Amino acid sequence: MNTEVLSLAQDWVARYDDIVLKYAVNVAAALLTLLIGHISAKVVSRTIVRVMEKRRVDVTITRFCGNIIHYSILTFVVIAALGRIGVQTASFVAIIGAAGLAIGLALQGSLSNFAAGVLLVIFRPLKTGELVEIAGVVGFVEAIQIFTTVLMTTDNKMVVIPNSNILSSNIINYSRTGTRRVDLVIGVSYKADLAKTKRVLRCVLEKDHRLLKEPAAIIGVNALADSSVNFVVRPWVNAADYWDVFFDLHENIKIALDEAGIEIPFPQMDVHLEKCSN
Repeated sequence: MNTEVLSLAQDWVARYDDIVLKYAVNVAAALLTLLIGHISAKVVSRTIVRVMEKRRVDVTITRFCGNIIHYSILTFVVIAALGRIGVQTASFVAIIGAAGLAIGLALQGSLSNFAAGVLLVIFRPLKTGELVEIAGVVGFVEAIQIFTTVLMTTDNKMVVIPNSNILSSNIINYSRTGTRRVDLVIGVSYKADLAKTKRVLRCVLEKDHRLLKEPAAIIGVNALADSSVNFVVRPWVNAADYWDVFFDLHENIKIALDEAGIEIPFPQMDVHLEKCSN
């Protein structure tokens, strides 16, 4: 009996030894392919990113291309590994295509975000580091990713916006031109000397060295409001100086008007009480 069992075992080993060895080698080769492919994807994507950085390509395009190349290589590596263990890659690709169609229908939003990300990189309405207003959010562009764009607000909040929302809304870029106009509205009393007020405002602007000479600042009466005569003050500054100038001008104009004896009115209400006789 033992002799028969031993004989059967030897026959089984002789019959399936080659098959087991072949699949063991194929599995090992597939795992090795995945490992090498993973390392290669990192190395290639990082190398391309470094080359683009040395050539001073925009950071937005550099990061986007690095991500696309990394995941593209990983996709080919996975298909190659599956082919190594005997999976028919042709049918597998067909299955992926069919699954991709189904997934695409289910993830239309994600695909639209991806397409929007590609368009943002191509047309570049915004770049990393620029101050922009998107979908009602104002912040500095931290990164433009495959599906989303990351903004850091001025109070240091991170806001992640889907790329499709960016293209479907207005994009206000405050940094692209390098200069901005500061728009102030200053109200003075109806009793104030308008010519004197204008001279005081002009003097305040001339003392601020951060204001640009060209385009020239505009000072003029904008409206005869209910309780004040409103002046518009519109100097131009470098984009980086905008908020410092905005706050400083308000303070300096208030001080200068006080020193010149020009009143800045505020809304008032007169209440008249009448005594009723019984």
